[in-house]
Amino acid sequence: MRTTTGWQATGPAGLRRTSLERRDLRPDDIAVRVDYCGVCHTDLHALRAHDEQAEAPLVPGHEFTGVVTGTGREVTTFAVGDRVAVGNIVDSCGVCAMCEAGQENFCHSFPTLTYGGTDRQDGSATLGGYSREYVVRDAFAYPLPSGLDPAAAAPLMCAGVTVWEPLRSLGVGPGSRVAVAGLGGLGHLAVKMAVALGATTTVISRTQDKRDDARKLGAHDLIVSTDTEQMAAARDTFDVVIDTVSAPHELAPYLKLVAMDGTLSLLGYLGPVTVEAMDLLVGRKKLSSAGSGGRPATAEMLRFCADHSIAADIEVLPSSQVDTALDRLRRNDVRYRFVLDMSDLD
Repeated sequence: MRTTTGWQATGPAGLRRTSLERRDLRPDDIAVRVDYCGVCHTDLHALRAHDEQAEAPLVPGHEFTGVVTGTGREVTTFAVGDRVAVGNIVDSCGVCAMCEAGQENFCHSFPTLTYGGTDRQDGSATLGGYSREYVVRDAFAYPLPSGLDPAAAAPLMCAGVTVWEPLRSLGVGPGSRVAVAGLGGLGHLAVKMAVALGATTTVISRTQDKRDDARKLGAHDLIVSTDTEQMAAARDTFDVVIDTVSAPHELAPYLKLVAMDGTLSLLGYLGPVTVEAMDLLVGRKKLSSAGSGGRPATAEMLRFCADHSIAADIEVLPSSQVDTALDRLRRNDVRYRFVLDMSDLD
């Protein structure tokens, strides 16, 4: 086994620095020195649910960038010293219809998650990127284009591909009208990508406070969701509404904004929702969702972001301040993504 250092959950309250074990390199593995790891709302949810008496340890972190430090004997796509990025999926069955279609995120036997998952070969618990080293199958690591800053690129591997998936699958491009509800970690990247794809892009927010931020990100307008006149004026306007609001909320107001044959895509809140059939019927509107992406889409997203100079707006903290980052994230005190610098684990 290989030994590294990382941040392990001690329960819902926090994490402690400790020694971690990684597997010895299999023939198709690479070892990655983790340089930067994004802090995701998923990490908060995992910590909240974690029981420190549980048999499997919890090490969060599933959007990170770093450098290859070792390769298995069959690896040909990476060499020591290469810059790489790893997201929230590190394996899949590879043989089901979804995997064969390049949608490993929908693997019929469920994809192996970067943390909190189960290794498909030895049954061990996967431990995430809040650590100095990660060992991963080469097929689930991605070359990090030279034009991308490694810290600002880390959130692309979760937040970025999560919004890229519906934008691409729904055919967003020049002439499309896109609205993004919520301007947080997901939303700000959705705005950047939609604008770069050529769409006329609007932000939907509860207040006017983020109007300047929306404009700086490239949005063409902002609608205040609590203003009934503004919402009524925008009825049946958008081909795609990307809903990144993470808390439970009513969908009817957003469905009213969707144009005929358009789609409301839920990305932020993935719990139970209630929808009136008439809100879909009038205008033949569609309700969809998305999460993460398969290998082809993830690679495409990274190339697109490099070509269009898209990366997350971040605040970088040393990994020793991970509890601070998580606490501020709980209070939505970040614009728009925390990234941990893992170099202090040396």
